[in-house]
Amino acid sequence: MSAIAELIPPRTPPPPANRIRSWCQQNLWRTPMNAVLTVVLLALLFDGAPVLWDWAIWHAVFRPDADACQALRSTGACWGVVAEKYRVILWGRYPFEAQWRPLLATAVLLLAIVVSCVPAFWHRRLVWAWGVTGLLFMGLMGGGHVLGVPTGLMPVPSDQWGGLPLTLMLATLSIGLAFPLAVLVALGRQSHLPAVRSLCIVYIEVVRGVPLITVLFMASFMIPLLLPTGTSPDVLLRVLIGITLFSAAYLAEIVRGGLQALPKGQLEAAASLGLGYWHTQGLVVLPQALTHVIPGIVNNFIAVFKDTSLVTIVSLYELSGALGLAIQGDPNWRPFKVEGYLFIALIYFVFCFSLSRYSLWVERRVAHR
Repeated sequence: MSAIAELIPPRTPPPPANRIRSWCQQNLWRTPMNAVLTVVLLALLFDGAPVLWDWAIWHAVFRPDADACQALRSTGACWGVVAEKYRVILWGRYPFEAQWRPLLATAVLLLAIVVSCVPAFWHRRLVWAWGVTGLLFMGLMGGGHVLGVPTGLMPVPSDQWGGLPLTLMLATLSIGLAFPLAVLVALGRQSHLPAVRSLCIVYIEVVRGVPLITVLFMASFMIPLLLPTGTSPDVLLRVLIGITLFSAAYLAEIVRGGLQALPKGQLEAAASLGLGYWHTQGLVVLPQALTHVIPGIVNNFIAVFKDTSLVTIVSLYELSGALGLAIQGDPNWRPFKVEGYLFIALIYFVFCFSLSRYSLWVERRVAHR
């Protein structure tokens, strides 16, 4: 006699999860140690937040009034130093009457960077767009003639460039030039040709064995001594070459880590298809290797962006150097350099945090492919 199937009544659906409660449970008090640390940090926050609020907001001076800042020097922040010196901080020693040019040049460069981060624009025409961006930037900042074409603008030598446009330009160009060089050096270090491998190893070890300040000093002061008289390159070009070579050495090791993480079977599969060396690297190896080291690559980009602050040693005044230039010679505002450095730190944080979040977005995009 066949058994009679009995229908099981449907169960009630689980209640919708509270996203805030789930996040707190996962991140704040998942373990007893996490719960203790959360309580301690919240106690410190509630204890220090009122003091910070009073200093930074409640008793702060926002107008460019040095006397008012002096009166509240021990109780409130003086954000008036930013209101008074923001032009020098952002544009350095660039001529005052022409500071619309670095403003426009910075906007053009930022627009190109943002467009380059959108996948819809990832095609060959983007290379031409960057060429146009470079010409516009150099034409606006330098004036005079660009590639023999007159711009109709007053010439401004590169040693008067500074502030935010100089920081962005050095970081963008050094990253853009260092990345392909780093890939070639990483491939060369794994080459079976002894001369190529040895050259790449020597380059990486020598450059990584000295601080960036030394590289900048050599590029700025020692290279002209090794060249014929009257053939000294522009100091900005020398500094750019130094930062590019320095960052490429570190980035090459990051790329090499991605190459070593790739299974050997991928190379064997490419060889079985009859692919040559460069086709194998471009179509099989590098697309997979680079996705493995996205966090390391972006971390190197962030480090390069912050390391541009060291060019002050060769009298190129980027953001932090421009601040020193703005307040060191003014005794009325010199006591409030902390507020100026906090303003610069905020600028650096915005750019670095944006790079970090974009890196996470790229990682998620690659993981879902």
